Amino acid sequence: MNPTGIGIAIFAFTLGGALLGMLLRTRLPEGQLDNESKDTVRLGVGLIATMTALVLGLVTASAKSSFDAVEAGIRQYAIDLLALDRALARYGPDTGEIRSGLQRAVGARIDMIWGSGSSGPIRLDPIRAEPTIGAEGLTDAIRALSPRDEVQRSLQLRALELAETLLRARWLAIVVTRTSIPVPFLMVLLFWLTLTFASFGLFAPRNMLVVTVLVVCALSVASAVFLVLEMDGPFDGLLRVSPDPLRRAHELLNR
Repeated sequence: MNPTGIGIAIFAFTLGGALLGMLLRTRLPEGQLDNESKDTVRLGVGLIATMTALVLGLVTASAKSSFDAVEAGIRQYAIDLLALDRALARYGPDTGEIRSGLQRAVGARIDMIWGSGSSGPIRLDPIRAEPTIGAEGLTDAIRALSPRDEVQRSLQLRALELAETLLRARWLAIVVTRTSIPVPFLMVLLFWLTLTFASFGLFAPRNMLVVTVLVVCALSVASAVFLVLEMDGPFDGLLRVSPDPLRRAHELLNR
């Protein structure tokens, strides 16, 4: 789903609806736009506009909540990485290769998601894209350690617990790249917005000021939908979750 294309489509349809309403006003027979007719049309369109505002507000709140949850997940992932690295460091020199592999894997994952600088959608293969030691390999390597005392055994168990947590969190980028806003919903929203703007044009006078205001209103509505769709894809587009927590954690790994 392309947020830019959908935003442009909403702008075109809403503004086109307003201009169509202006044109329709000149074609209607006399008596069709009396006060009673205007009141009835405004009442119906007011209901549609209210439903549109409520639905758009709910979707915006949902997208923002999802975006914030992903940001929180990235920060927690960085914290778990550092905790795992320190647990391995406390275990002893036997984990040196594991820690190096963990640092390389994290660096490759950051480059895969954020390193290209492109705003296009990411393409992740969670099974084949793991470099070097990999997520499953990390867990297997920790499990293969041979602790010599109770301290090392407890550190091994803690490292295994953190590694399993990171293994589950690895799927975060895969799950959230699937949009949660269905296409039929966008089509209905576009229909409602077009009807609303058509009513604006139907009752508006034909002058440059009115046309300018309608253009600005259509652009504002299209921008709102664009931002909602951008937040719905937190790993691609213009609005992306920040990689700074992971990059900082990567710098501190294996020290």
